[in-house]
Amino acid sequence: MTAVGLVAGYALDAAFGDPRRGHPVALFGRAAKALEQRVWADSRARGAAYAVTCVGAAAGLGVLAQAAARRPFARVAVTALATWTVLGGRGLAAEGEAMAVRLESGDVPAARQRLGHLCGRDASELDEPGLARAAAESIAENTSDAVVAPLVWGAVAGVPGLLGYRALNTLDAMVGHRTPRFERFGWAAARGDDLANLLPARLGALATAACARVVGGRPGRSLAVWRRDAARHPSPNAGQIEAAFAGALGVRLGGVNTYAGRVEDRGALGDGPAPGAGDLRRAVRLSRAVGLAALALAAAVAR
Repeated sequence: MTAVGLVAGYALDAAFGDPRRGHPVALFGRAAKALEQRVWADSRARGAAYAVTCVGAAAGLGVLAQAAARRPFARVAVTALATWTVLGGRGLAAEGEAMAVRLESGDVPAARQRLGHLCGRDASELDEPGLARAAAESIAENTSDAVVAPLVWGAVAGVPGLLGYRALNTLDAMVGHRTPRFERFGWAAARGDDLANLLPARLGALATAACARVVGGRPGRSLAVWRRDAARHPSPNAGQIEAAFAGALGVRLGGVNTYAGRVEDRGALGDGPAPGAGDLRRAVRLSRAVGLAALALAAAVAR
């Protein structure tokens, strides 16, 4: 029943995407933000307690929902709704295509403004190649975070795994930044998200290599770039799938990025030219293919 629910939830996301209003993830984010403002302290222990409370509440809700769904149809329905709630594949593809449209038309100011829908990078000084690179990297990373990882955790732990993972990933996006406010308080959320994504990121990289021919790439080349370049990225997980995407697309990703005034050198990923607008459309196709591969794996191993 879990496998059927995962497939049904994936289909719902592919057909309808995220609701425009009242998205459960957004509601969770607002509740977590309100709690953070009440309990914040420059303390790892306080931040760890905050993360455990938020993630535990989400996973606990999943436990209750799954326990209440005793009949097969109810179990499928609950799993499908949870899967639809946590997946972001359709929205990710839409944002990638929106960026491609703006870059193809030469509207760099509009592309700079749109980039904020994909990532938190400072786009004010980015030119067309820089915008295309930032978008391609975000498509790759979010394919792992918003598609592969939720499916993996759904297969392993059902509805609690789906909701708990999404809660942890959301907390990482909220407080897992190395800023003066969150350097210590967000440490537990950031490290927890790293651990939760260790396996999914590597499965996503393998799936990327397997799907490379969908975008005219070579699986062997994707694997070679992944093995050689993934460790150059400061993240233990994002570099895995970004390097595999670079190899599959035949482009060069990585380099120097700016986040809220903080400069970060991620190293070069791949050997090809800088990506362009057409490569963003290819990245979207690759992301969709990787999502389907992850769904097949999750359905095969789901309990």
